[in-house]
Amino acid sequence: MAEAEDKELRARKDRERDELYALDISGVEWHSAPGTEAHEERVEIAYLPDGAVAMRSSLDHNTVLRYTEAEWRAFVLGARDGEFDLESAAERSGGDVE
Repeated sequence: MAEAEDKELRARKDRERDELYALDISGVEWHSAPGTEAHEERVEIAYLPDGAVAMRSSLDHNTVLRYTEAEWRAFVLGARDGEFDLESAAERSGGDVE
């Protein structure tokens, strides 16, 4: 039973990903953190339908990652909890993080 549920979940996630990447995002509005200059590298995000989000580097507009609402929510909550803080990452790995 669990195997069938896992297959169904995987198929649903694959469909969601395929639909997300099939979206035409050529006209979306990109947002970045305030206070950054146009020439500085920064993360930009665009809000997509159904709560999804696209993310790219300001210096590489051709590489765009897309996240479902659930994936983005999990990331934002993790960031708020410090899961991605450089100091915490160094402590967890026992070394320096560059």
